[in-house]
Amino acid sequence: MKKQKIAITLDESLIGFLDKMAKGNRSQYLNHLLTQHRNKVTEEQLIASLSEDSQDPQYQQEIQEWDGVVGDGINEEE
Repeated sequence: MKKQKIAITLDESLIGFLDKMAKGNRSQYLNHLLTQHRNKVTEEQLIASLSEDSQDPQYQQEIQEWDGVVGDGINEEE
């Protein structure tokens, strides 16, 4: 994965906290923290989307219609 250098501004108290938690590797700590947060946000978005789909009668009807054809011909002897 390509890495880029950026400059950010942090409050002094956050810099102290970052240094304490990062144990000498700020970049690695921030990358890990942001990756965890991105994964959490993505999971929350997926759950919201699936919940929305489960409440949509038109979507549920489509799923039922497709369920009837899923696997057609699979394991069929030639």
